[in-house]
Amino acid sequence: MRRLAAALLRLVGLLVVGGVCLQLYFLARIALMAVVDPQSTTFQRSEAFRIANEQGRLGWRHEWRDYDEISDHLKRAVIASEDAGFAEHDGVDWDAIEKAWERNQRALERMDRQQQQAEQRARQRPIVLRQPRIVGGSTITQQLAKNLFLSGERHLTRKAQEFVITMMLEAVLDKRRILEIYLNSVEWGDGVFGAEAAAQRYFRTSASRLTPHQAARLAVMLPAPKRYEQRPGSGYLARRTATIVARMGAVQLP
Repeated sequence: MRRLAAALLRLVGLLVVGGVCLQLYFLARIALMAVVDPQSTTFQRSEAFRIANEQGRLGWRHEWRDYDEISDHLKRAVIASEDAGFAEHDGVDWDAIEKAWERNQRALERMDRQQQQAEQRARQRPIVLRQPRIVGGSTITQQLAKNLFLSGERHLTRKAQEFVITMMLEAVLDKRRILEIYLNSVEWGDGVFGAEAAAQRYFRTSASRLTPHQAARLAVMLPAPKRYEQRPGSGYLARRTATIVARMGAVQLP
């Protein structure tokens, strides 16, 4: 028994040491980003591998642009669309998370009612309804934390690690640098990463020359860039773009 307890204690100790070392690795990488532009992210590399595996080619469009080389219209549009409280929060917008949770609960409850009604109308053959879209409350910093280092899997451990990395990003980098890295690394289509690649892909222009409408349209694509890449004439995309254009004037840039 004593040997087993000692072995378990050593195992726990190794896991703790390994966890601490992993956090120090993330912290060192983030500290380096204060002065060195990251060349790629975990998400970019995984997408490049997927495209190469599925299509037999290395699909990668990415050109880094410094903060001042990216249109202020795009910065305002992304903040207005993705994270209105970006300049004020400490990396996590608790109010947005609470509202997202409430919306998701209402959507699930509505689905349950619809399922029950459908089964009452067709008792012998229950109808399975489409799952409601789950609304997230992630900030720009949280999205960057996930893209930089983590997988796209949704589980508690990954979310906890995302929270820790988010706090590191906010502690080491200022808001301007966080936004700069985010705009240069976020996905804007199948194999399209960063503001410059997106501006060239959709509007044949540079990231510095985007108009307010073009910037808003790119910002609206962010939650589902691959889908909107295939549906450029989406009515929702047009309506949401107009809404973001109207909100951009009130956004304060870091």
